[in-house]
Amino acid sequence: MPVITPDITVAEYFRITPIQKDALRKLGITTLRDLLYHFPVRYGDTAESRSIESLSKGDTAVIFGKITGLKASKGFKTKMTMATATVEDETGKIQCVWFNQPYLAKMTPEGAMVRIEGKVSERRKQTEGAETAGRIYFSNPKLEVVDKLPIGVGDSLFGEDGEAHTLYPVYPESRGITSSWIYHAIQKIFKSGLLDTIVDTLPGHLLVKYHLPSLKTALVWIHTPLKRDDALSARKRFSFEEIFTIQLGKQQARLSYEAHPAFVIETDDAHVNEFIKRFPFTATEAQTHAVGAILADMRRGFAMSRLLEGDVGSGKTAVAASAAYAIITSKPPKIPRLINAQNPLSKAITTGQGNLQVAFMCPTEILATQHFESFIQYFSYMPIQIGLITGSGCRKFPSKMNPKGWTDISRAQLLKWVESGDIHVLIGTHSLIQKSVKFKNLAFAIIDEQHRFGTAQRSKLVRKDTIAPHLLSMTATPIPRTLALTMYGDLDLTLLDQSPAGRKPIITELVLPTHRESTYEKIRTELKAGRQLYVICPRIDEPDPDKENVLNTKSVKEEAKRLQSKVFPEYEVGIMHSKMTPQEKDRVMGQFKSGEITILCATSVVEVGVNVPNATNIIIEGAERFGLSQLHQLRGRVMRSSHQAYCYVFTETTSAKSIERLKALQNAKNGFELAELDLAQRGPGELTGMRQWGISDIAMEALKNLKMVEAARDEAVRIILEDRELSRYPDLKHEVDARKKDTHFE
Repeated sequence: MPVITPDITVAEYFRITPIQKDALRKLGITTLRDLLYHFPVRYGDTAESRSIESLSKGDTAVIFGKITGLKASKGFKTKMTMATATVEDETGKIQCVWFNQPYLAKMTPEGAMVRIEGKVSERRKQTEGAETAGRIYFSNPKLEVVDKLPIGVGDSLFGEDGEAHTLYPVYPESRGITSSWIYHAIQKIFKSGLLDTIVDTLPGHLLVKYHLPSLKTALVWIHTPLKRDDALSARKRFSFEEIFTIQLGKQQARLSYEAHPAFVIETDDAHVNEFIKRFPFTATEAQTHAVGAILADMRRGFAMSRLLEGDVGSGKTAVAASAAYAIITSKPPKIPRLINAQNPLSKAITTGQGNLQVAFMCPTEILATQHFESFIQYFSYMPIQIGLITGSGCRKFPSKMNPKGWTDISRAQLLKWVESGDIHVLIGTHSLIQKSVKFKNLAFAIIDEQHRFGTAQRSKLVRKDTIAPHLLSMTATPIPRTLALTMYGDLDLTLLDQSPAGRKPIITELVLPTHRESTYEKIRTELKAGRQLYVICPRIDEPDPDKENVLNTKSVKEEAKRLQSKVFPEYEVGIMHSKMTPQEKDRVMGQFKSGEITILCATSVVEVGVNVPNATNIIIEGAERFGLSQLHQLRGRVMRSSHQAYCYVFTETTSAKSIERLKALQNAKNGFELAELDLAQRGPGELTGMRQWGISDIAMEALKNLKMVEAARDEAVRIILEDRELSRYPDLKHEVDARKKDTHFE
């Protein structure tokens, strides 16, 4: 047996089979530390379990027993696939039925000890023309395999020997590793003394200030709680710790970027307001406030870092153009200015010939081209040069041959003009931050839908003389306030929570299966009028019905075939999904934008911000599979013109709770309201979908608690201002550095 440390692998410490090793890998468990941080999703209570003989129709109950006769079959009349089994305890037997879950028969061993939780139903039977009571059974209950009945009874680390407790943890499982195996493995680790060697990185004064348990206590309480308050206290500690650690990294990144001097833009608000008055619409108060905040940042002398968040159609591009106007109508300062004499990174901003420049980076070529065209409209009356650089080629406005239009130019020529400062605004994809692109006086960088644009990428925008451009990141993704405070801790946040006057709200309809055909006829009328249609499906391919946890939801490929052959044969149907290359996606979106394709069947990969004015209808299939924020963002794809837009939310669910949740989409005023509602309604299990942020489920729970997030942020700001490199907290520094690698934006 090796010396036990948190970093030795589970395979070194326990005897495990290859199947178990693979299952642990799928759960993200490699080391003993990983195992200790594999927290329960909930807790069962053996005191609340029932005996089989005490069950009656309508009860919602938990039983423990032995399962036998588990098999898959099909209903005689409905032909629906199902699994059936018998569960027995010392008082009797009861049948269990699972509809559309035949894989259970393959997963559960014959004779295994199980925990069953669900509603008790009753089969009615006919006797001489009358219906009488029949046998009771569990319909679609939750099934968990356990080692003992129950698994949670045993010695307590914080009690007298033999003290029994009725709470037992239920862990996320994978085929080959049960909740019971995880429970007993963790108990073995506890008895090894490993907890005494693990360093608590959370500063002691924070434990006292916020009444948080120590690391050892929290680990014991979360895995072996004597009472529910113990588990809640432990979860509070781990939630706070993770948000706090993320915030420390964010505050370090913020100070690091702001340490660089930036061009001071002295343009006053009145000058920029003259530009804003040229818009074909009246600017909203939110837009005016956003422009004012950006201009104030640009006068400070150190680099701005700001996130502009707003619904589709709220006018983010107009705000960015106004800020760009302030830049390109300013000249590099003629008098050197020391930003901060005490800062070793600070240097005098030297005067230079040419113009201050703007870079506008977009995630795709089609969006870059769209913004290139928008900026031409905004600035065509001014004597400025606008460039476009993508993998497909380069363009410049204006053209010598046509002062009102653009021309294709060579990449080498465009880069030469960018380096000399003759190009005022350069728009493109990630190619903007390649080494070959050299700006003379880059003063402002706009990042569209790239809030995941991290510190490493930002550093590529900083000049050799350490001057950094002001940075404005934009997103149309509705984000709960707590998530924004956590993940964008290094950015100031500005919300555009108003839409320009005169814009028609999208008419949103919840469509049940019985109204599908009549909805198609409504859409056909719109298509005949020259409009276009998005159809969003939850998956790319048809599911394998024999696979575990299969969901019978619409797929892009099969739905496109059905729409083309049976529903809208007179129109061209295209497809787009995440497995296509960026070039293929750009080609299809180009065809849809030009009208070659009338109906685009796609997954949620449809690009944010792509402007297709004729696309005024959207169908969202399997809407119950999406979060409210995502549904709102998908709906925004058709908010691109003065024509009336329609969103049809197709659902197969019969759940009153799900239908009520979807109705919120019709009533909410904006995406921010929906984002908050989505976070409040979704349980920890559903929040697993947020893993792409690099945040654990337990920290996602904390995002429902604004006070906790604000406290973690305030403490992080205070510590980093006093000790930016965390030299007084070496163990915490190690944790923060490790966290930076795990927390990302994808």
